[in-house]
Amino acid sequence: MATDRRADQLSGLYVILDPSVRADRSLRAVMAQAAEAGARIFQYRHKTASMKEAYPEALALRESAAKLGVLFIVNDRCDLALAVDADGVHLGQDDVPYADARKVMGPTRIIGLSTHNADQVREADRLKPDYIGFGPIFKPGSKQDHDPLVGVEGLRRIRPLTSLPVFAIGGITVDRVAEIMQAGATGIAVISALLTAPDVKQAAHAFIARMP
Repeated sequence: MATDRRADQLSGLYVILDPSVRADRSLRAVMAQAAEAGARIFQYRHKTASMKEAYPEALALRESAAKLGVLFIVNDRCDLALAVDADGVHLGQDDVPYADARKVMGPTRIIGLSTHNADQVREADRLKPDYIGFGPIFKPGSKQDHDPLVGVEGLRRIRPLTSLPVFAIGGITVDRVAEIMQAGATGIAVISALLTAPDVKQAAHAFIARMP
């Protein structure tokens, strides 16, 4: 499990940095602006990049995260996470199994796990990653081949199944934050809502302001 310091940061706004969403926008600038607004956890996601392509981009983001004092997670790839000394890795259901990832990542780095239904949440609760993502709550703006939508009621139904931190994800807009938090989310993960916002800092602040 994560250290106490890191566990304290596993809540609130979780920003996923995906260059495919806005190729013209600096991910380091997005991180800096969102962190200034109060975001504390960031994930680098670039599913089509080779290691050669992803490494310099991830390393630059990792260095920025260290200066800003925020957590830096790498999507899917334990090798890249270790190469840039990330705080952890986020796994999908089709990625390396959690037990194997824990052996590779060691006992103190953060491991998050995506879940999409009650059975997966129950299994995650048994495995005890540091947090889970749950969704898609609504239709994602960054994915066409997404899992079935679970809605706010789906989130409410799975909340009693685990004591792990739960980040709701999928098409979440500022006006839906309050009901999602009331349904039991520990935090909210966003991609397009920030990366396509005219003013990233203002958008991040708007999300955070609606979280308890």
